[in-house]
Amino acid sequence: MLEYSMFERLPFRSQTESLAKDGTILAQRNYNGWEVTLYSLNGLFVELWAGKEAQVISTFKKSANAVAVLDPYIEDIDVEDFMNSDI
Repeated sequence: MLEYSMFERLPFRSQTESLAKDGTILAQRNYNGWEVTLYSLNGLFVELWAGKEAQVISTFKKSANAVAVLDPYIEDIDVEDFMNSDI
């Protein structure tokens, strides 16, 4: 299981492979031309920002407030499914 600091140090390609293999998509949204996908990965929240010419991965520290992380997605999250997940 990758911890926050280990995931942060991985090359971008390895981060995307880890998300595809072990991540769980929680929600998606669009923001200023970016498609933003929120993942749960080993107890972490991770966002993948996909634009026309670039992709960016951002991670939230384990101490991040879950309500603040989820707020931009709240309209698109099925709360019942979320409560039954193992985040």
